[in-house]
Amino acid sequence: VRSSWHGQQPLPPTDGWHPACLDGSPATGQSQAMDSHLPFLQAPAVVPDLDPAFRPASLAVRELERAADATGRPLILRIALEQADGSTFAFQRRFLPLDHPHAAANSFFLERLAKFLLWSRGGWRLHVAGPRALVDGLQAHYAGNPAGLFDASIIGGRVYEKPLTVEAVTELPPERAATQPLGRHWDGCRIGFDLGGSDRKVAAVVEGEPVFTEETVWDPIRQSDPQYHFDGIMDSLKKAAAHLPRVDAIGGSAAGVYVNNRPKVASLFRSVPQELFESRIRNLFFDLKAAWGGIPFEVANDGEVTALAGSMSLGKNAVLGIAMGTSTAAGYVTPDGCITSWLNELAFVPVDYRPEGPRDEWSGDRGVGSQYFSQQVLGRLVPAAGIQTDPTLPLPDKLKLVQKLMAEGDPRARKIYSTVGVYFGYGLAHFASFYDCAHVLVLGRVMTGEGGSIILDRAREVLRTEFPDLAQRLEFHTPDETSKRHGQAVAAASLPAR
Repeated sequence: VRSSWHGQQPLPPTDGWHPACLDGSPATGQSQAMDSHLPFLQAPAVVPDLDPAFRPASLAVRELERAADATGRPLILRIALEQADGSTFAFQRRFLPLDHPHAAANSFFLERLAKFLLWSRGGWRLHVAGPRALVDGLQAHYAGNPAGLFDASIIGGRVYEKPLTVEAVTELPPERAATQPLGRHWDGCRIGFDLGGSDRKVAAVVEGEPVFTEETVWDPIRQSDPQYHFDGIMDSLKKAAAHLPRVDAIGGSAAGVYVNNRPKVASLFRSVPQELFESRIRNLFFDLKAAWGGIPFEVANDGEVTALAGSMSLGKNAVLGIAMGTSTAAGYVTPDGCITSWLNELAFVPVDYRPEGPRDEWSGDRGVGSQYFSQQVLGRLVPAAGIQTDPTLPLPDKLKLVQKLMAEGDPRARKIYSTVGVYFGYGLAHFASFYDCAHVLVLGRVMTGEGGSIILDRAREVLRTEFPDLAQRLEFHTPDETSKRHGQAVAAASLPAR
């Protein structure tokens, strides 16, 4: 399963709850379970210009573990996530001993850890080796809390087609992980495409060299007719084919969960009625393949293609690729140059632990990646920067406005990018505790222009200040401006083997 998707159907407003409430109690009551984590929230040493209330997950987890270690007897809690094919991934973290004055915080930190693992690793069954009360609380969260119900519905029901299950165990099942090569096929004349929420990109590639690239604005998310999607993709493919003597293979990058070239869940098609989704969208890429004479045709999640593009361009492995576009796409290439069956869906992982963090419109949760590493964050920060815009202005247009102001030297735009850079630095420190990576490739429209340089400069400042060891071993990489916008389409061309 390859995954990078943001939203399918929006949830109703859920301002009366908070993800920390494992028992589903309302936020208005400020329950003990909800407040218990507050003593561990640390103000960042590098303060975001436009968001001084930001409380990074990376600092909160570090503070909790310091408190646990100070007791001399930290509680070691272990989790294994099981996927449909039997792949199992294990993880452990230090928590407070049960007699600690702030032991109630364990519930909050366990739920945030489980959420990160669900959306980064993936899995339908969580084996938890730890105190039974904590396990029961986590199980209740997925059964009764709106954020938990969303995770259970999407991860369990739609991705793995099994009920999301939490089981208390004394020993974790054996770890089993499958990896596989991805892409890197450059022989012949190929077309690559990259489908985003605001534009689609296409590239014609001959023996590994792009000879044509194009970006076309489209609006797939609001379209209910599957023919719109078919016609749009076909239009781009035909334009690329016009620059090739023949077409030997086609590869695609798209936001969504894809299994054997079939979309399981994808934001691009979220306005398509379920009946039409099943009858037309499930086989969309097979229909496109048939229209091109049955040539090799492969579609992968855009996050994986981000990482693939980085690994190929750098000639290095252990790459975490992050694309800041309509949402947050991510992919991971292991130190041995393969991909895993992890989801790598960083749009939904928690990165800010303050109770009043920005709320994600789709999952209903607060403080998750899409609100910090995508066009959504620029749209959110525009008012805070004092920039007057029409509230109904689409996010791509808000991004263009901020980029225009940045090019004109407007200090308000600079503060927006500076704030995103601080978010990114603390976010990367959190990601690095889950991914064995030495290289970070950053792509996407948000990174275009001088603003992208400011983001990386501020992220480096955060790492040097708060995480010096990580700053020494983690390298940032950005492609040139053309590759930032078209690199995924070019890399996608290499997906199919002939």
